[in-house]
Amino acid sequence: MARVAIVTGGTRGIGRAICEALSADGLTVVANYGGNDAKAKRFSDETGMPAYKWDVGDHAACLTGCAKVADEIGPVDVVVNNAGITRDGTLHKMSFDDWNEVMRINLGGCFNMAKACFPGMRDRGWGRIVNIGSINGQAGQYGQVNYAAAKSGIHGFTKALAQEGARSGITVNAIAPGYIDTDMVAAVPEPVLEKIIAKIPVGRLGRAQEIARGVSFLCSEDGGFVTGSTMSINGGQHMY
Repeated sequence: MARVAIVTGGTRGIGRAICEALSADGLTVVANYGGNDAKAKRFSDETGMPAYKWDVGDHAACLTGCAKVADEIGPVDVVVNNAGITRDGTLHKMSFDDWNEVMRINLGGCFNMAKACFPGMRDRGWGRIVNIGSINGQAGQYGQVNYAAAKSGIHGFTKALAQEGARSGITVNAIAPGYIDTDMVAAVPEPVLEKIIAKIPVGRLGRAQEIARGVSFLCSEDGGFVTGSTMSINGGQHMY
């Protein structure tokens, strides 16, 4: 029986690329999404993978959603915490709601999904958790104190949970992408984007599939001796 994977924020961008890579590896993949029903339907129609809707920042919703997936699809052995939002602004302009919502979803979502799925992985003696961090959680970024704090928190969360899971056959790792050619980055004004690319030693944006291949390795049997690590995939922009 194929292992079951949940990819949060899985219906577009990096999340979709991860879903497609894990499916190609032979896993049964479920995409979680938070809001856009039309894009979720398009994802399922095009890939044949189911999409389940819940807010990863809502603890109870994660417990309920993951239990539903386990009941309808099978026990969850792989979780990829990819869902994330931005609410950018300098500190003096940032509201508490802007701070809290980013922390609730980006960092809180990792806790909520792990809390829902970690016990079953431990009982079965095998599991893979991959948390998507960010280059801006490693290096910081002007106007992103909320996002950088949440992503940096993901890296610490990963190291701590890896120590809890190691003896139970559960690996916990993170990937810190640099600037990737997604809808979010495409919305950046062209002059700003040119300046970003100029700072990337390989001279281009990353591709979602390049992040997905990293996730694929970490979720595989071959990745079983890698835990507590953060894989930087950023074209050499930040060497950490």
